[in-house]
Amino acid sequence: MSSSSSSPLFIASLIICWYSSNIGVLLLNKFLLSNYNFRFPIFLTMCHMSACAVLSYVSIVFLKVFPLQQIKSRSQLLRIATLSIVFCGSVVGGNISLRYLPVSFNQAVGATTPFFTAVFAYMMTFKREAWVTYAALVPVVTGVVIASGGEPSFHLYGFIMCISATAARAFKSVLQGILLSSEGEKLNSMNLLLYMSPIAVLVLLPATLIMEPDVLEVTVSLGMKHRFMWLLLGINSVAAYLANLSNFLVTKHTSALTLQVLGNAKGAVAVVISILLFKNPVTLIGIGGYTMTVMGVVAYGEAKRRLK
Repeated sequence: MSSSSSSPLFIASLIICWYSSNIGVLLLNKFLLSNYNFRFPIFLTMCHMSACAVLSYVSIVFLKVFPLQQIKSRSQLLRIATLSIVFCGSVVGGNISLRYLPVSFNQAVGATTPFFTAVFAYMMTFKREAWVTYAALVPVVTGVVIASGGEPSFHLYGFIMCISATAARAFKSVLQGILLSSEGEKLNSMNLLLYMSPIAVLVLLPATLIMEPDVLEVTVSLGMKHRFMWLLLGINSVAAYLANLSNFLVTKHTSALTLQVLGNAKGAVAVVISILLFKNPVTLIGIGGYTMTVMGVVAYGEAKRRLK
């Protein structure tokens, strides 16, 4: 690693980009789906995946920012396609939930990802953690239960979609570890995105046409009514790629512990900004529940790190 790529200024710039793109995508999704009444979460996800497909191809194949990793077999392609479908489900579910839930509650539910990861890891690989690690997951789940009870804008369908998206995200990470476990078939996250995103577009296109048939008509109408609509949609789609790119670079240039701490803080920053921006009502019970969840996630990460 060169001195320039490990300098504090370079790493700080990466972290700012990571936070800005991740939180930006989240807030723009909410803004489009709720404030603009852009009620097409599947089409929105397809826009994200289209941008990821094009920009991944340009950065890897043309600009050679990252070395291209070739797919070596048809079975490997099938495994990547399976991951892509699960990934689609998690992103679409998350976007649907943002139509009905405030970002703050969406992030509280999303923080339970380690719980679902531990469950799926045990169910699919029989991998057991130490009892201390499982004990740390109790406040993670309890916090969300408390936050749900204290959420003024609670919506059952939105909550189900958010939980489903969180579970699908955890399922994808466990599945990825199983399907792409051999050394010859491992792909870095940018090459995986290069192959997953076009498959995702192929899956989402018919889903959009069947489930959101009036998307083009309404989108054009909204675009004429709100002059920044297309610009926001474009920025949102590019930011979805930048979120993946910056996540890859931050992972590469920082330690696992730094990444864990930054990830936990990112959720809290997103919650504070969303409350200030959207002015959704919050209660002390909701704040207490979310705080308990975050503390549980921190304890879980620390327990895993110490018991490695």
